[in-house]
Amino acid sequence: MTSNLHPFFAPQGVALIGASDNPSKLSHGILKNMVSYGYQGAVYPVNPKSTRILGLACYPDIRQVPDPVDLAVIIIPAPLVPEALEACGERGIRAAIIISGGFKEVGPEGAALEKHCLEIARHYQMRLIGPNCVGTLDLYTGLNTTFIQGVPARGGISFVSQSGAVGGGVIDYLRNKGIGFAAFASLGNEADVTETDVIEYLATDPNTRVIAAYVESIRDGQRFLRIAREVTRHKPIVMLKAGRTEAGARAVSSHTGSLAGANEAYHAAFVQSGVIEAQTVAELFDMAAALDTQPLPKGRRVAIVTNAGGPAALASDSLAAHGLTLATLSATTRQTLRGHLNPAAQVDNPVDMLGGAEPQDYAFALSHTLQDPNVDAVITILVPQALVNPAEVAQRVVETAQIRRDKPVLACFMGEHSVGQAREVLHQGGIPMYTFPESVGYVLQSMTDYAQWRQKPTLTPQRPEDCRPQKVVDALKGQPERPVWGEFETRPILEAYGIPLIPAELARSPHEAVQIAARLGYPVALKIVSPHILHKSDVGGIRLNLNNAEDVRTAFSDMMTHVKAKLPQAELVGVLVEPMAPQGYEVIIGMRRDPNFGPLMMFGLGGIYVELFRDVSFRIAPLTREDALQMISETHAGRLLAGFRGQPEADLDALVDILLRFSFLAVDFPAFQEAEINPLLVRPKGQGALVLDCRIVLDK
Repeated sequence: MTSNLHPFFAPQGVALIGASDNPSKLSHGILKNMVSYGYQGAVYPVNPKSTRILGLACYPDIRQVPDPVDLAVIIIPAPLVPEALEACGERGIRAAIIISGGFKEVGPEGAALEKHCLEIARHYQMRLIGPNCVGTLDLYTGLNTTFIQGVPARGGISFVSQSGAVGGGVIDYLRNKGIGFAAFASLGNEADVTETDVIEYLATDPNTRVIAAYVESIRDGQRFLRIAREVTRHKPIVMLKAGRTEAGARAVSSHTGSLAGANEAYHAAFVQSGVIEAQTVAELFDMAAALDTQPLPKGRRVAIVTNAGGPAALASDSLAAHGLTLATLSATTRQTLRGHLNPAAQVDNPVDMLGGAEPQDYAFALSHTLQDPNVDAVITILVPQALVNPAEVAQRVVETAQIRRDKPVLACFMGEHSVGQAREVLHQGGIPMYTFPESVGYVLQSMTDYAQWRQKPTLTPQRPEDCRPQKVVDALKGQPERPVWGEFETRPILEAYGIPLIPAELARSPHEAVQIAARLGYPVALKIVSPHILHKSDVGGIRLNLNNAEDVRTAFSDMMTHVKAKLPQAELVGVLVEPMAPQGYEVIIGMRRDPNFGPLMMFGLGGIYVELFRDVSFRIAPLTREDALQMISETHAGRLLAGFRGQPEADLDALVDILLRFSFLAVDFPAFQEAEINPLLVRPKGQGALVLDCRIVLDK
């Protein structure tokens, strides 16, 4: 239900508990904001020590506030908040914003106080934003419950931020930039209302065209995935995740009291849900501004109209780095441009009209590049010149772009002092303007990627046939309790989910090893089996290419002696005897259970060098076939499997099938904290794939 968030943005009446007549207090600033931006609902200051504040009647207690009132904003010392919430509940108020700090962000005592507040809210079926937040504002209802000075222009971007400081800084920066907001919500500690709740609400808000978000952690990752997938089918979400490094994650934890999930999990979740990921605050709003005002491109072919070659070259580099191409202008377009522009102008793409290009030249070149069927988007670049008014150029760009509204137009007017008025003209006309040409690449990439996402069919993970969870349950009962299982213990688990393994049998003596080798056929390999040894090759626990009984007998004895000498405390169960693996490609499939999103699947180049090369990709389980194929294609290993430089193409169907089965195994058994098939041998097309080794780490 998103309707219960409506009072946070469009209440009939709002009470400010802790309102002050002292202009130096934050609560005074909040009350001033409530009455300064056109909000038409009732506003009630609550403070037993005052009778009137800013000309408004002040009430001693929330219970005495008249109707209508459906939102309470609380800014009083943290220990007093539970009592105020209780009074709000008794009054019938079902939405409250707790601005006050002093909760879980300060430690265990504050966390207990926050939990108590949440219990009160749930008792009264009340929704909470905060605590430790800045509040909300809505540019269309005029509501402003924040203490931020000023508001941005009205537009189509709604911004959700877990950090009030980031939100306040962004609003202050954008106030005079002409980039318009529909709404803003600072969520603070997210005791109740989360970014996912607000995203779900904004999806139905008619004034919101783009949802931008700054997050430090996402608590219910699976719900976020589900909601984001639904929302991005008709409305873009651009998201900036803080805490991508270990140092950043520590800062996030100390700042909001939340634990940051692995960056790889967030990136995978964004890819799988169609969320556009920004790397910086500047990128977040560069992308959001374009998505708010411009149509989505139908392809990746871009034309550049410029008065300077250097910036055009930088823009071209940025486009190429982000998967876009310079459009090849048609002969008709080039001929038309040649007949109108300066004879020395370059009419190939980029269209360089030289330094003396005037406003009418921009209008002419832009009009004809937009009409070219080979062009999907146009970038106009201006470097200020003494004889050309940038604002007049901007006006002609706006007028021309409005004639042809089916292709995006971005502007890059370099500089600051000379282009301020031009920025205002462009932004008021719905054309996003960037200061430097490097920005255009990632902005257009976000637009083209999002356009492709919207065209993709909605796919649901399908469980492969012959996955037998009960067999895994039975296998678990027969295993000793220890935190890590190696290849010997994990074989029945993989078999239960239809994952093919290389044949293997356990030998506890040289004689048994020789008998097994004879049954399996030479040559064979021996692998040490011990609950205390994870990486067999590190301790000399593998022998390969054994061609006869004497080789097997000698290798068994030597390996047991060597490993025992190296690890005298290790329990040596015996060895696995396996036939030597056929030819194929070695890859790795792994899983790590993320605390926010659940099973995080990994694919990449296998063998002992996986940590060195880090040629891996990630997705959240369960996987679709498309997820698996994308994981493979994102790695260098994927290029090898596709038949790099004449090598045989690998059996991708078999690999995808194993990825899907492994992902459902991870979903079905939450006790598996980590799992790794390394290596998985992928054979040539039509010959399948085989697990050569595996380990599973269980919940302690």
